[in-house]
Amino acid sequence: MQGKFLIRPLFMGLLAVGALGSSVIASANISTSQSTDGIIAAVNDEIILKSELIAASAALAAEYQANNINATPAQIQRAALDSLITRKIQLGIINRAGVTTNEAVINRQMLQIARSQGLDSLAALQSSLDSKQAGSYAALRKQLIEDAAIGALWQHQVSTRVNITDQEVEAFLNSPDAASISQTQYHLIHIRVPYKADANTKDKARAQSVAEQITTNLQNGDSLNAALDKVKDYEPQPQGADTGMINQSALPAHIAAHIANQSAGSVTQPIVTEAGIDVVKLVAKNDNARVLIPEWQTSHILARVDDTQNAAMAEQKINALYNELQKGADFANLAATYSDDSGSAQQRGSLGWVGEDQMVPEFENVMKNTEKGDYSTPFRSQFGWHILKVDNERTRDVTDQYRKNTAREMIFSRIAPQAEEDWIQEMRAAAHIEIFE
Repeated sequence: MQGKFLIRPLFMGLLAVGALGSSVIASANISTSQSTDGIIAAVNDEIILKSELIAASAALAAEYQANNINATPAQIQRAALDSLITRKIQLGIINRAGVTTNEAVINRQMLQIARSQGLDSLAALQSSLDSKQAGSYAALRKQLIEDAAIGALWQHQVSTRVNITDQEVEAFLNSPDAASISQTQYHLIHIRVPYKADANTKDKARAQSVAEQITTNLQNGDSLNAALDKVKDYEPQPQGADTGMINQSALPAHIAAHIANQSAGSVTQPIVTEAGIDVVKLVAKNDNARVLIPEWQTSHILARVDDTQNAAMAEQKINALYNELQKGADFANLAATYSDDSGSAQQRGSLGWVGEDQMVPEFENVMKNTEKGDYSTPFRSQFGWHILKVDNERTRDVTDQYRKNTAREMIFSRIAPQAEEDWIQEMRAAAHIEIFE
């Protein structure tokens, strides 16, 4: 069956007709008002509904307005449809591959959204969203899952098309562009004025006013707590943090961009984001910092929870081993004999040197709070029950590796857009896309 295809508008980048394979270019305007069955387009085995296009068009119009991009309603609608078509193709690939998403990561993202709205749990977020419109919480979660899967697909497909050699990295580091790779450290006071879950124009104006008040308070020398105390009547309550010295690479991009040329003691003007309005005070700045990371030399004993050993059995086993440790048994001997982690058991429980974000959150939290030379009480992770021992601690200088990694990322960012365009054209050429006028 012959399909129809829509060329992206000029401001989104034209696709060459020759790259569209056997697809037919649709020249007529797409009218959602003429849809009788709710289906706007078919993309392979996926469909695009009228409601999806309306929502996508509204979101894109808001994005264009925020970025001062001029476009007609027809152009916005066509760009939104173009984006939906690409998304449906990608989701089809993901579904056929049986890709699954890390639920813990999605939960963390959902919790961040909850906290940005002044809520302290996922249950509270679900109650808030669903009270406004039934199914909103599930829709948001689905959106995050799809976005994560598409991001992983993009990373895999584009990265395999971009080959960056060590020689190119060295050449970049020896070029003037390398001057931008400086691991500056900042000490910040960061306050966010969140929007209400169903914020309208009036609510956002109120948030802007509160953010401006906070800006003035910080400029006048108020501490974090003093600045927050003066806006207690605003709901949801603004959230703030004193970061201490933090590496530039750990900052959100929009904050790093606003403070890059600021001097110590200055306060940014309110920074508008999708989740709320940020105000940032630059307390101190260190331009000559090296990149130092903490590491822990760690061992552990695992009582695994699996088909052969349920949670109760694993807990009983780990408690028995903990009792032996308290009686003076040698940790390494117990790990070698009884740990269900066969890899580390062969090393007498040793996991070597472990850095941040290398282990599951439960393990990392206990590791950071265990004294050097001591072992922890039993704790549970997704793998089972653990006891860990911190044998030593150190701080490692990774400045050179950081510079090389950053250079590689900067080179990649320059090459990736063309690689992405090539990939998208290939996907579209292989897809059956039909737009219903």
